[in-house]
Parts: sequence; C-alpha cells; structure tokens
Amino acid sequence: MKIAVYPGSFDPPTNGHTEIIYRSSKIFDKLIIAVTRNFSKKSTFSVEERKEMLEKCTDSLRNVEVDSFSGLLVDYAQKKKASVIIRGLRAVSDFEYEVQLALMNRRMSKKIETIFFIPDENYTFLSSSLVKEIAELGGKINELVPAVIANKVMSKYRK
Repeated sequence: MKIAVYPGSFDPPTNGHTEIIYRSSKIFDKLIIAVTRNFSKKSTFSVEERKEMLEKCTDSLRNVEVDSFSGLLVDYAQKKKASVIIRGLRAVSDFEYEVQLALMNRRMSKKIETIFFIPDENYTFLSSSLVKEIAELGGKINELVPAVIANKVMSKYRK
C-alpha cells in the first residue's frame, strides 16, 4: 500500500490545499493530511478546528485521513508507514525553502521521498495568510476556501 503524508498548518485550508488533496488522493492508496502543531507560530484556528475543517472538505474521499502531529515530519511519516511526503509549490519563491526541507528529510530518512505538486494556476497566488487578511477586512473569501468552511472562517472575524 502506497501511503503519502500531506503536512501543513492549514490555517485555514484553502482551495489550493484541497485541490492538491484531491489530486494526491487519486495517486496514493492512502493520503494522510497532517496538521502541524507549531508551538512557535500563533495560529488563528486551533488544531482541532483545522482538523474539523479538513474533515469536512474531504468527507467524500474514502482514502483520506486527517491527523495532527508535532515534532519531526520524517518521524511522523515513518510512524504512519508513509513512503511519500506531498508538498505544494505555488511559485519560485517557495522552491528554495521546499527543496531545503526535502533534502533534509531525505538525509534523515532515505526511505521517504518528497513529491511536489504545483496547484492549478487559479490558486498559485493563494495562501492561508491572504485568506485571513481578506476575511479580517470584511472581504469575500467564497472563491478562496471550500464552501463547506467559508462561514466558519468568516465567523472568526465577525464583530
């Protein structure tokens, strides 16, 4: 069984994230979406809220599991018996950082490959930070996040 892990903060999940999730789920027997617990970073949504949103977004995908972790990604991937890490590349600016991560992960475990997905061109500009900023300023985010979570995201910013 080919298992892949798609890690990220997903704070909140965007249409770019879900597009990569749907494409990855067609390639691998099992896809684990791994919400990171980054204690050095202030998140808008709790890990539990992010997991819940991702579960709503992937409800129709039977081979997708949503989980969370802290610590080293390669340790988590090995624990889950994954042989692939999925990463998204939106622009050239992402490339250098993502390659450094991939090379370090390979150094820690030669059994785990990193595969880069380039999102649909409609989402190459999209980030969770932009979604939060637009929502905070009262803008429309309906085309930026999955419909099943748009109200949840906006409710964080309603006064």
